[in-house]
Amino acid sequence: MLWMILIPIIAAGLVPWLCRMFGRSTVWIAALLSGGIAIHTTMRLPIEPGDAWSETRPWVPSLGIDLAFRMDGLSAVFVLLISGIGALILIYAGSYMKTGLVRLLGLMLLFMGAMLGIVLSDDLFVLFIFWELTSVASFLLIGFKHDQENARASARQALLVTGAGGLALLAGIILLTNAALQSGLSIGTASKISALIGSDVSTHSLFLPAMILIMIGALSKSAQVPLHFWLPDAMTAPTPVSAYLHSATMVKAGVYLLARLNPLFGHSATWHVVLVSTGAFTMLIGALIAAGQTDMKRILAYTTVSVLGTLTMLIGIGTDLAIKAAVVYLTAHACYKAALFMIAGSIEYITGTRDIQELGGLSGAMPISTLSGILAAMSMAGAPPLFGFIGKELLLKAKLNLNTLGIALICTAVVANIFLIAMALAVAAWPFFSQRKQSSRNAREVHPPMLIGPFVLAVAGLFVGMIPDVFDRTLGSAMASSIGGRTILMDLELWHGFSPVALTALGISFVTLGCGFALFLHLRYWLGVINRIVGVACVYGPARVYEIIYTGILTCAGKVTHITQSKKLSQDLRTILVFFIAISAYPLIRTGLPDLDVSNDMPFTEVVIGLVLLAGAVAAVHSRSRLSAIALLGVSGVLIAVLFGQFSAADLAITQIMVEALTVVLLVLAFYRLPKFAAFRERSVRWLDAIIALAAGAVMATMLYQSSLVRLPASVSEKMASLARPEAYGRNVVNVILVDFRALDTLGELTVVASAGLGVFALIRMGRSALVKGGEA
Repeated sequence: MLWMILIPIIAAGLVPWLCRMFGRSTVWIAALLSGGIAIHTTMRLPIEPGDAWSETRPWVPSLGIDLAFRMDGLSAVFVLLISGIGALILIYAGSYMKTGLVRLLGLMLLFMGAMLGIVLSDDLFVLFIFWELTSVASFLLIGFKHDQENARASARQALLVTGAGGLALLAGIILLTNAALQSGLSIGTASKISALIGSDVSTHSLFLPAMILIMIGALSKSAQVPLHFWLPDAMTAPTPVSAYLHSATMVKAGVYLLARLNPLFGHSATWHVVLVSTGAFTMLIGALIAAGQTDMKRILAYTTVSVLGTLTMLIGIGTDLAIKAAVVYLTAHACYKAALFMIAGSIEYITGTRDIQELGGLSGAMPISTLSGILAAMSMAGAPPLFGFIGKELLLKAKLNLNTLGIALICTAVVANIFLIAMALAVAAWPFFSQRKQSSRNAREVHPPMLIGPFVLAVAGLFVGMIPDVFDRTLGSAMASSIGGRTILMDLELWHGFSPVALTALGISFVTLGCGFALFLHLRYWLGVINRIVGVACVYGPARVYEIIYTGILTCAGKVTHITQSKKLSQDLRTILVFFIAISAYPLIRTGLPDLDVSNDMPFTEVVIGLVLLAGAVAAVHSRSRLSAIALLGVSGVLIAVLFGQFSAADLAITQIMVEALTVVLLVLAFYRLPKFAAFRERSVRWLDAIIALAAGAVMATMLYQSSLVRLPASVSEKMASLARPEAYGRNVVNVILVDFRALDTLGELTVVASAGLGVFALIRMGRSALVKGGEA
């Protein structure tokens, strides 16, 4: 399974080279790779409940983290959606994108690999790494049109919201792993999802906070209220990105995580209350706001928010019927929503607009797109005999079994579905069958590659709706069992007979369809009313709260920067030293000042060196020349090297001399051209500097003295000394540690020094070039 994740990621890096060789035909290579993953998965489907394929590779054994992957029914469905729909959208993008195709292909393949990593990971920490990779890739995809301010703002918003949720998710994973370790799981299994599900971790005190934090991460990723606002704003991305990220992949990542961890958390009342309430509210809010939009992509985005709320609510309900409904609803939504997004892109590609009020009469010019759009929109509306109808029937049946709560949820669902049906009819009817508009005068059918994806997905919804056995006998039962943590057998039928529950659900469904059609007939009036209401609500909504917080952080950062970085070196040094004193003095005072040990006589040479050091420092302070001050400080540095030599630290003494020589030379070169001191600063400023300097010196001296009193066990030093000669062939333990035992650390330090040297060299060259040009002028 690791290769299924690595192939798209490696291919993403090869896209520029492939595009130079094959041009736009590279999209077919990328689609072939994606389709190959789907075909391979189809050949190894875990059909029976409980079936799973596992793969483990050691990664960080000391932390018990392995590259553990597992494909069961839930993972298999997501792999098919990610790779199958991904292949169709890649083909679509090849004709849709006029410019930027290379960058789009690379980023979408990278995102595909990250999503496959999420749904196949059996280790929570590995899952989190891919989770964050999707956030980074989606940031680049949403901000694809980086020359536009709104695209950059939307990408930043999506990254900050989902990134904050990702931090909560990481905290929850850490707490859950600690709880598992303390509950008896070994370090190698404490972060494995398959091991956690059958453990006793639910009795631990950290279980509840871990669950809440993980829910926050998942709900933010799947755009649940009040964090829903980032998804519609992400419609600034190109249409292939919207079709992929916001139908089958990124926004479903949170739903996937909730479904994956439902067997672990599903026994908690908090889990049910939070998911059912949040999901139901999101379902209603998304549908209501969608009814106030005229941009096709924003309509589809808000209806996606509503469906994501529905899925969250169904997982929270957790009954067999609810899980069956979630399985069907999730799969059907991925198919029809990706098709509708691509059709919206095709309409914009031909007419130049996505506003449904400015579109009409396209059915004659775009017959295949019309057919695909009607089928996808009818599945979205839940009309028989499409797959979406079966999902809506199961949704209503699941709520009919919940007594009082079910009545409230059914009322919420009916209201939400009325608005969703009206918007589905608007998306299907207005662009194709309303009066011909100016934008449609020169309309024509799009290129064949742009027709393949919408047509295949729309027909798939019709085919599976008419023959649902194709789904429930291959993946449905295995997927439902993975979500429920128990055997759940799917038995999907387009008609369930004359039982009271079936007839009630069917009646409610047809009443909803009728009310939705009635709302559609008066939608042109209600669009303006709802849009005004939504506009007023948005002034005080969560999007406004985000803007206030974001603007406040930037303002606060600006003020802090203005205070701490005054563009004056002396003031910046004062700020740094005062902060150092403030954070260091408190722990020193709290622990108490050490007793000064003067029992041992100090050698005469050390006393002389110390006095000369002090004299050099005092002379440097009183010097009126920068060069003389640098020279006096250099003398102090050389005397420190002499002290090192006194204590037999020859290597430190040599290093100190080299550093002092380099520092003096650089400072002289830098200060040579500066003017001489005109005068000392005011007396008050000098007294302030003196107080800060004395305080900083006293704190540093106290810290050094306290550290000298600490006697650590000799085990480490003895171990290093014993390994120095046989392992590194050296007798100088310090050198051996630097170049052998800590070789990577030293290499990093050398890299920093080399980079700084290159920077200085570049500045010197620039300075010489400027002088030469000035001389020529």
